[in-house]
Amino acid sequence: MAEPKKISTNESKGKTFYNAGIVKGIVSLAVSEVAGVAISPKGKKSNKLSDAIKLKFGDNGICVDVFVNVYTGYTVPDVAFNIQQNIKQSVESMSEYKISEVNVHIAGVIIADDEVVE
Repeated sequence: MAEPKKISTNESKGKTFYNAGIVKGIVSLAVSEVAGVAISPKGKKSNKLSDAIKLKFGDNGICVDVFVNVYTGYTVPDVAFNIQQNIKQSVESMSEYKISEVNVHIAGVIIADDEVVE
């Protein structure tokens, strides 16, 4: 994984550094705020939450890949759009980074316990 870029502002006398783990935490929080989704670790053998979020730091900003499961009863395009908007807004407001793109990967569908599948 690429290292986060050093960001400095002309108004301050020091530099602000954000660890990639901090940005992953912001992304995880943003996804958890969207109704109808649960973040999903990538791969069957993985159970770490951080495996569900991939970051690529580039010249134009951060490219975010997030893997989620969608609950039944929610529209996938609407949920994906809400995830994209929430991640972009959260990361840009809580840090000095810009988001270049957000890719939402639907890993599966979660069926509620009270639903009957025929």
